[in-house]
Amino acid sequence: MSSTRLDVEIMESRVFWYRVWRLLPLLELGLLVGVVYGAVFLRFSMAPEEIEHTIGPILPQALVVATAILLGLTATGMYNRRLREGMRGTVVRTVLGFVGGTLLLTLIYYAFQQFFLGRGVLAVALIAGLILVLGLRLALLALLERQGWWRRVLVIGAGTCAATLARLRRRTDLFGMTIIGYVPVRDDAVAVPEERVVRPDGSLAEWISRNQIHEIVIAPDERRDNLDLDGLVQCRAQGVQLTDVATFIERETGCINLEYLRSHWLTLSEPVRRSAHTDWIKRSFDIMVSITVLVVAGPLMLLAAAAIWLESGGRGPILYRQERVGEHCRVFQVYKFRSMRADAESDGKAVWARQNDDRITRVGRIIRRYRIDELPQIWNVLRGDMTFVGPRPERPEFVGRLQERFPAYADRHQIKPGLTGWAQISYPYGASEADAFEKLKYDLYYVKNRSLYLDLTILLQTAEVVLWGRGVR
Repeated sequence: MSSTRLDVEIMESRVFWYRVWRLLPLLELGLLVGVVYGAVFLRFSMAPEEIEHTIGPILPQALVVATAILLGLTATGMYNRRLREGMRGTVVRTVLGFVGGTLLLTLIYYAFQQFFLGRGVLAVALIAGLILVLGLRLALLALLERQGWWRRVLVIGAGTCAATLARLRRRTDLFGMTIIGYVPVRDDAVAVPEERVVRPDGSLAEWISRNQIHEIVIAPDERRDNLDLDGLVQCRAQGVQLTDVATFIERETGCINLEYLRSHWLTLSEPVRRSAHTDWIKRSFDIMVSITVLVVAGPLMLLAAAAIWLESGGRGPILYRQERVGEHCRVFQVYKFRSMRADAESDGKAVWARQNDDRITRVGRIIRRYRIDELPQIWNVLRGDMTFVGPRPERPEFVGRLQERFPAYADRHQIKPGLTGWAQISYPYGASEADAFEKLKYDLYYVKNRSLYLDLTILLQTAEVVLWGRGVR
């Protein structure tokens, strides 16, 4: 086999394995459906004619099992591609995901007994599924942690804009890819480390082919008329993906970089899409989920209220009301369980919550850790002040200062605020203006890319945040 042919096959293998990782939820759905079929046929191997009478149609029941397990895995963060876990963490989260999925199955079988497979079949399916899913994940993790299997990316530009990419050092920001280097562009001052600078010999297309580049990121500082457009067109013809730097950062980090790319986002992105149909679906979803949460979490809310009342000796309010800024900058009252002393802001000044804040009560620390203090905001959702998923509403005192420092902050008020949001699952608890700026990048990503699918993803990953206690103050 020729060296060129071998290089092409290696490149295709890398892309194949990367795509397998991206399609992991569908792959594992099929795997879990398959193990249910296998468990059924194993159980009735001596009398297959009894399957129809005892089990009935297998596919609907297999889908119920697979979906419950996938929800459990999602809740433990196993489909969060920014998850920072090695082999041990993967094992722990996968096992917990199966435990959570099994508990969900128990509830489903209690309500819909027609889906019950039987203890023997279900036990075999869950054990086999756990072994196969763990084996698949550990194998993929081992392959993808070898940089030889990663996507190879070349950046056109070595100036200030390209240096933004050079600062993406987190393992999760660059997972599945490696930046080979930065090609200087005419009139751009070099701002990346000199050892990262690449100066292709010969044509760009030939160099790209020799070095097996999968993607080119366009990141010049100045106008784009100083780019080698003919060379880039040849690279595209060879199957190399061309990506604008703003799109690349948005895709890989899940946020919009405002420091260098603010003008790109404000002038080139599509406006927030609104339609009566989409708004109706989202509102119906909010009402349905709110009623469900009230029913399920009602006893927990009563217990939290009783604990707050007992700790305060019957003095001080149980619920805490506070002004927040909502859609189109409309101010509304938000409701929370009181987690701080009644005199936390006796001087009338708004203060950010601090790490180990001494204003937080003992009960408050517990209800804040598991986000129980946020549950009364379901009333805000039912009233229409908020939605389940959206940027978190801030206090008017903070919003005024933040909009003065970061004019783009006003763009997050184009939509309703939410109980949870993309920033909440992507960034730790914000307790300063610097944190607010970082969270703004994620909020604007949601404003630009919001969809029902993204909303469901955020809701499921919020369960991970609650279970693992991330970002609590």
